[in-house]
Amino acid sequence: MPVITHAEAYLIDIPVETLRTDALQTFLAQETVFVEIRTDDGGEGTGYTYTIGTGGTAVLALLRDYLLPRLPGQDPRRVEAVWRDLFLHTKATTVGAITSLALAAVDTALWDLRCKEAGQPLWVLAGGAKDRIPLYDTEGGWLQLTTEELVSGALASRKAGWPGIKMKVGRSPREDADRVGAVRAAVGDDFDVMLDANQALTASDAIRRAKLLEPYDPYWFEEPLPAEDVAGHEALSRNTTIPVAVGESMYAPGQFAEYVRRGAAGVVQVDVARIGGITPWLKVAHLAEAANIVVCPHFLMELHISLCCAVPNSRYLEHIPQLRAITREEIAVEDGQALAPSAPGLGIAWDRDAIDDRRKA
Repeated sequence: MPVITHAEAYLIDIPVETLRTDALQTFLAQETVFVEIRTDDGGEGTGYTYTIGTGGTAVLALLRDYLLPRLPGQDPRRVEAVWRDLFLHTKATTVGAITSLALAAVDTALWDLRCKEAGQPLWVLAGGAKDRIPLYDTEGGWLQLTTEELVSGALASRKAGWPGIKMKVGRSPREDADRVGAVRAAVGDDFDVMLDANQALTASDAIRRAKLLEPYDPYWFEEPLPAEDVAGHEALSRNTTIPVAVGESMYAPGQFAEYVRRGAAGVVQVDVARIGGITPWLKVAHLAEAANIVVCPHFLMELHISLCCAVPNSRYLEHIPQLRAITREEIAVEDGQALAPSAPGLGIAWDRDAIDDRRKA
C-alpha cells in the first residue's frame, strides 16, 4: 500500500491578462495556492486552488496548520476517505469558502497522483463521457466595455468559430437591455449569448430585467441574486423563460441539492475549487444529471475541460485564460470546441520555473 510521505503548500500571484469588471468588482489578480504531494513509492501529484485577489494567505494557513499535517501515512488512492477526514477535521469552519478552497487544493493533487499512477487522463478516469466540449468566450463581455466594444467582441468571437459568448449585465435595466439587444442584432439568432449579473440584483429587479431581456433569447441568466437567496432564484425561475444559472459561489453539494429540489436552477455552474475539489464536483454533476440539468462550470477552464468531458450532462466550458503565464501549453481548440487532454493526470502542463519565479509564500 502506498502512503503519503510529503505534502507542502505555497502561494503565487498571477495578474489578469485583461481588465475584468463586473457588477460588483474588478478582478486584478488570481491568488493561486498549490499543493504538492509525494508518496513512498515515488508517486507525485500537484493540485491547486484560487481566489480572485483576497483570502489566499488564509487558505494557505489552513492548509499548512491543519490539513497537510494529517496527510503523511494516509493511502492516497482512497480519495474519498482522505477528503472526508480533512472535512471532518475542519468541521468548525465548514461549510465555508476558505475551507472548501483548501480542500480543493489537496483533492486535486490526490486525483492528479491517482491518474498518473493509473496512466490515464483525468477525464477518462472520472467517467470518460466525451472527448470534447463546446466553448463560450467571456473576455469580450466585461461590464466596463462600451456597447460598440461588446458588439465588436461578439462578432470577433463568432468569426473565430465560438458557438457563444457571455456578457455582463448590471447597469440600468434599460441600458442592459439595449446592450444585449445590440449584440443580438449583430450576431444573429443562431449564436448563444449568456448573461451574468454577478449576484448584484434583488429578486424583483431580476424579474423585471428578465422581462426586458427575454426578447433577445439569452442562453442563461447567471447569478442574478446572492447565492444564499434560494427563494429569490426560485421566484425568478417561475417568472422567466430564461434558464437561471447558479453555482460559482456555492460551497457544498447540499446547497446545490436545495436549488435543484426547489426548481431554482436551470444550469449548474459548479466550480471545482469552490466546491472543495474533484470528489465533490463529480457528486454535484451527477446530482444535476439525475435532475436532467446541464453542467457548465465556472472559470478554471484548464481543469474543468477534463471534468466536462468526464460527465454526460456538461454543455459548455467557459473560455477565460488565466494560467498561460505558468503553463507550457494551452488547451487545444478545434471548431469552437476544447479537446480533452491526453496526458495522464489533470492534463495541465505546468511551467515549474515560471511558478517558482512567482512564489510569494
